[in-house]
Amino acid sequence: MEITMSGIAKAFGSNQVLRDVNITFKKGEVHALMGENGAGKSTLMNILTGIHKADAGTITINGTPRTFPNPREAELNGIAFIHQELNIWPNLTLLENLYLMRPKKNRFGLIDKAAMLKEAEAFCEELGIELPLTAEASTCSVGQQQMTEILRVLMLDAKVVIMDEPSAALTERETATLFSMMRKMKARGVAIVYISHRMEEVFNECDTVTVMRDGHTITTKPIEEITMDEVVRHMVGRSIDEFYPERTTTPGDVVLSVQNLQPKGFKHDISFDLRKGEILGVAGLMGAGRTEIMRAIFGVDDHHGGTITIHGKTLKTKKPEAAIKAGIAFITENRKSEGLILDFSIGSNITLPNLSDVCPSHILKTSKLRTFAETLSTKLGVKTQSIDEPASSLSGGNQQKVVIAKWVGKKPSIIIMDEPTRGIDIGAKRDIYDLMNELTNEGVSIIMVSSELPEVIGMSDRVMVIQEGRVAGILDRQEASPESIMTLATGGV
Repeated sequence: MEITMSGIAKAFGSNQVLRDVNITFKKGEVHALMGENGAGKSTLMNILTGIHKADAGTITINGTPRTFPNPREAELNGIAFIHQELNIWPNLTLLENLYLMRPKKNRFGLIDKAAMLKEAEAFCEELGIELPLTAEASTCSVGQQQMTEILRVLMLDAKVVIMDEPSAALTERETATLFSMMRKMKARGVAIVYISHRMEEVFNECDTVTVMRDGHTITTKPIEEITMDEVVRHMVGRSIDEFYPERTTTPGDVVLSVQNLQPKGFKHDISFDLRKGEILGVAGLMGAGRTEIMRAIFGVDDHHGGTITIHGKTLKTKKPEAAIKAGIAFITENRKSEGLILDFSIGSNITLPNLSDVCPSHILKTSKLRTFAETLSTKLGVKTQSIDEPASSLSGGNQQKVVIAKWVGKKPSIIIMDEPTRGIDIGAKRDIYDLMNELTNEGVSIIMVSSELPEVIGMSDRVMVIQEGRVAGILDRQEASPESIMTLATGGV
């Protein structure tokens, strides 16, 4: 199946989202669609699959003009969209989610679970996927739920599959399985539209790349005819060499000392220091225990023995309240389920942890809270028409800025950032890097957990490498390289 979208335009009120967009998706091709959040990528795909109607332009499928009234009709015609936000029913099993819209029935008209299980297991075996098909979805990992979404689409025999940030929630092993599946789909002649902010994935797995900016298609090229630097320049108007801001802060005295800490389930003790104004990067393979260490320090998870000393005082209580009172903030890995209340307004999310600070008399003063939220929203560059808008209306990068804003309002001396730029576009990443530099210039210390080696190397003063629940080594900025970090992360010396 070949799809061509020509002259596509779309406006929501006075906001012109798409202007004269032109793009073609070919059979057996993995086509990367790249651009900052707000560039128009999702709107374009929503038009293709019938969620929105274009104001102008044409869509042709195999040379014939065609539009769909809804996503279900698009799926029935071989075009499936795997959204970044999972469409999984948590109270149903993975198997039931797979067959929700098309259950198999026996000759008596009853649902035939045995037949469905047999067919699903055969698909899993063919694609090299391991899924607990009879388990309730709510008990499965985000990666398993994502794989279920992908498998459901493949079982529909889709001819065009749109994947929006499919690897964002996957482990390294699950991501490898995803790419293996994509290659098999490609060999079958399936066209794959791959929306991602991860450069390495795009350049390793895609055949063609289209870059969008401000609702336009800027360029389309075969992957071998374009460089990462060109892609970045087309997306944000600056070179990749300018991507990481220069670190100018000189770290001072030790502000946090973790000694012989043993998070629950760990076999080894964890010891390290953090200095004033320092960015300490934390690297390691998926499952090494990076997040678990941070959760133990903050008091979310239990730990055994050891001491946590902040500004010379021992933290005695294993609770987040004690850590916050001592000056620690924790920006968690999953901003949507742990960092934000999506139905609440932007302003409410920013003020929620700061109510007693802004209104110490326990009488909530709306004007003071609004001024507080607007000041922080402006300081962190949250792009919104009003702080009264729900947090769910924001792009991933702006949601992350709101999470950071609510913690900055507490004026912490130490901020733990777990995957601070995961799933956000290049422009928003640079904004967060600049903010991290600004915070450390003011004397705030940052622990940054990241799976992106260029980010760890580009932003850290030192890098602590975790390998299977132990500190494998701590590298100075000059020593930190992809080779030295991966050597330690895999058990080398």
